[in-house]
Amino acid sequence: MAGKISYIGSSNFAGWDVALAQSAATARHFMSLNSEQSLYNLAVRAVELELVPALRQLGIGLIPYSPLHVGLLTGALESAAKGHVRDESTLERIGAHRDQLEAYEELCRELGAEPAHVALARVLHNPAVSTTVTGATTSEQLGSNLGAPSVHLDGEAIERLDRIWPGPGEAPQAYAW
Repeated sequence: MAGKISYIGSSNFAGWDVALAQSAATARHFMSLNSEQSLYNLAVRAVELELVPALRQLGIGLIPYSPLHVGLLTGALESAAKGHVRDESTLERIGAHRDQLEAYEELCRELGAEPAHVALARVLHNPAVSTTVTGATTSEQLGSNLGAPSVHLDGEAIERLDRIWPGPGEAPQAYAW
């Protein structure tokens, strides 16, 4: 190994952190950031407010982690109804998001797609996203996740997902309008 750095990434930076890092790298003629890894999924969309616009402007790719929201977006409501979910914290999260999960899982059935595939496809639909960390714990889960790119989400499906799991919008419009 030559000890050369090919790519530089950050994790859990705010939009202004990324901008400062890029500015400092440019001023010193250093290699700049290529990617940012952050929590991002249908249920947790805070990065859309400032981070995603900053990444897009700076040409940096987003690599979301937990795109299935710790299993909540994998059909958890249906699994719980079948008695397959017994973990208390998961049952609490299902209870907290029951209305959204009912609408989400119904939409997935209408689309004829697995809920996990729809959740991954929605995250991958964001132009700032380069790839995602799925967090699969078994080879079966990993194999299943590979079906996500085949899910086509048209404009209507995206709009319905955004109504079920609303995001914050992008700054500055989200602040003022």
